[in-house]
Amino acid sequence: MVKRLTANLPLVAIAGVSALSLGMGAALLHTRSTGETPSAILPGVTLDKSLVPHLGRPDPLGAKDPVLALALQPTDQNQAALTAVAQGQSSLSRNRARYLLALDLIKSDRGGSAIPLLEGLEAEYPAMAPYVALALVQAQRAAGQAAAAEQTQQRLLTDYADDGAIAPLLFELGQQDPAYWDRLVKQFPDHPKAVEVAYQRLATDPHRADALPLLMVIAHAGLHHPNAGAALLRLKNEFGNQLSPEDWQTIGFGLWRIDSYGDAGAAYAKAPPTPRNLYRAARGLQVGGKRDRAIALFSQLDQQFPDAPETATGLLRLSQSVSNDAALGVLDQVVNRFPDRAGEALLAKATILDESNSAASAQGIRDTILKTYGDSDAAAEIRLQNALNAADQGDLAMALSWGRDVLKYSPNSYLAADAGFWVGKWGRQLGQADVAQNALESVIALHPESYYAWRAAVALGWDVGDFKTVRSQTPAVAQPSQRTPLPAGSETLQELYLLGQDQQAWERWQLEYTSRQDPTVAEQFTDGLMRLGANDNIDGIYQVSSLSLVDDPEEIKAVKALKQRPDFWHGVYPLPYADLITTWAAERRLNPLLVAALVRQESRFESKIRSGVGAAGLMQVMPSTAEWIKGKAGLENYDLNNPTDNVKLGTWYLDYTHSEYDDHSLFAVASYNAGPGNVAKWIDRGGYVDADDFAEKIPFPETKGYVRSVFGGYWNYLRLYDPAIAAQVEALQKNYRGIKD
Repeated sequence: MVKRLTANLPLVAIAGVSALSLGMGAALLHTRSTGETPSAILPGVTLDKSLVPHLGRPDPLGAKDPVLALALQPTDQNQAALTAVAQGQSSLSRNRARYLLALDLIKSDRGGSAIPLLEGLEAEYPAMAPYVALALVQAQRAAGQAAAAEQTQQRLLTDYADDGAIAPLLFELGQQDPAYWDRLVKQFPDHPKAVEVAYQRLATDPHRADALPLLMVIAHAGLHHPNAGAALLRLKNEFGNQLSPEDWQTIGFGLWRIDSYGDAGAAYAKAPPTPRNLYRAARGLQVGGKRDRAIALFSQLDQQFPDAPETATGLLRLSQSVSNDAALGVLDQVVNRFPDRAGEALLAKATILDESNSAASAQGIRDTILKTYGDSDAAAEIRLQNALNAADQGDLAMALSWGRDVLKYSPNSYLAADAGFWVGKWGRQLGQADVAQNALESVIALHPESYYAWRAAVALGWDVGDFKTVRSQTPAVAQPSQRTPLPAGSETLQELYLLGQDQQAWERWQLEYTSRQDPTVAEQFTDGLMRLGANDNIDGIYQVSSLSLVDDPEEIKAVKALKQRPDFWHGVYPLPYADLITTWAAERRLNPLLVAALVRQESRFESKIRSGVGAAGLMQVMPSTAEWIKGKAGLENYDLNNPTDNVKLGTWYLDYTHSEYDDHSLFAVASYNAGPGNVAKWIDRGGYVDADDFAEKIPFPETKGYVRSVFGGYWNYLRLYDPAIAAQVEALQKNYRGIKD
């Protein structure tokens, strides 16, 4: 059968999943705002003005330029329009069109024709001057103008000596003359080409005299490299006595980012004793099984930084490593010292008391939570569980009452979407149509990214496909036609990004992203988009989606503004391999957005990834499964790392699981994760009222979360990429806000 890469995931939690399960919260994202962008560009979004000095002019980035829409179109569709603009009057649009046309000519082996477009463009297009010169070198080489290319190349190295755009040229020249590589590593150590130099030199001679500084180049800027983990461990294990506390922090950060928590904890223990460093040291060692050392570090965190937010999280984690009696005392400290975490701590106490057969005391604590911390997530959890219990006992009136209390007291809780859907369902069963309608609409309006927003849309009669019909849906898929300016980055970075030059944009961002360990909201969002552009989909999705975890009020405000941008949600739910997925979904008679959601859940669109049990590629196909179905899928030879082969096999299997259950997509998707045998047992066992009830009662927590993530992903792809559904959601939200206001 097909095995999943990751387990039970919230809809916005992605790569680095284990990091989220560690409950890092503020310890993961301690970011700061540095200014506000003019509302004409990005209303309300936090932005680092020092990185964008050209702000203040009307439309400073030319974001309304129609050339930017042409830039994202296929070459065979945009040439005539670009040519017309390129022949027009001098303007930013003309400069952009000339540059794009020149690049297309170079790529199609017509470099000589690109030269007239590039000559003189450096002076007219200063933000892109070094990149224009680089393109001119390529064009002159392609045209056989060796002397002219050499002259342009030398001018590049002189006129743009301090601009990171020349890093690829230094890398190329360094393959013949090592002095250029020396210059590259010294001058632009954060550039991906400098990281590649470090790897190549260490591969040739692992014990060279400058091994330590080369490894530190990788630690600082090379976490994107597939061998980053080995480099970090080598620093930790071989050069420990030569590292400064700041070096240890860099190594700890790197190991934490690649989910090597035990090693990260050991590194952070030697870093400067900040709240975040001590928390990660303790938590990493706790996850790594070093219980006593973790307890000591949690205690040090508490002693040195008694008021830090990380200390509250640390005490909650500490309670998991001590005896129940000691844990109760630790949790009391959280209640007394951190009122915003009191509900969470009290609920943990109630759980311990339940395990200790002190049910009455546990219930008393839950009553205290409802009375004193009634708007907390802990209170929402208690109310929702009470509602579900009442429904199971057939008391729908009581269930409805508890569910409505979640909406009343905790409308912004992550559990409000769950409660809203069930209130809608129970309200209809009780004949309370208005209550049901308002509850279902509130789920879509306030929690549009939730799995339960899809269930609410189904209940409201929207044409979004239900469990029994979603397979046959063929939604429209419209990719964004034009990009929105980034909230951080230089003018040159903005141009590269807006023109769709993703690899160069990502490389340039590596030089500008100097606060990797402590980014602003704007910088982290920008980093996520840059990673997605470079096809680093796991970390790109994670960087964007994990912004939802910020807990500083100013950061929450900044993230809320970002969520009004369409590219925020497109960053959480990107659609790479769209043509491949659409083609094979059509071949297998599958809903393409359901397939996209399953691919996102399985692999985060990483084509060469392997799970711990050997599942491979985009759709995480097990080798044994591939052998079983290869002929049936039309493949005699295949490569599971090849996206086309993998999607052929994966969609065949998804078609098969649908055929096993009469095209019931709930059972089919659950089978993709847990296997048809397990799902068949659950169906035969019974005890569920309908499909929603079945989804709630799936006995494997991993599969239960998997089902929500896949169908929640399907819904998000639908609301983001199907124009009709997007308009329907927007209209409901506007109407709902009007009623509430």
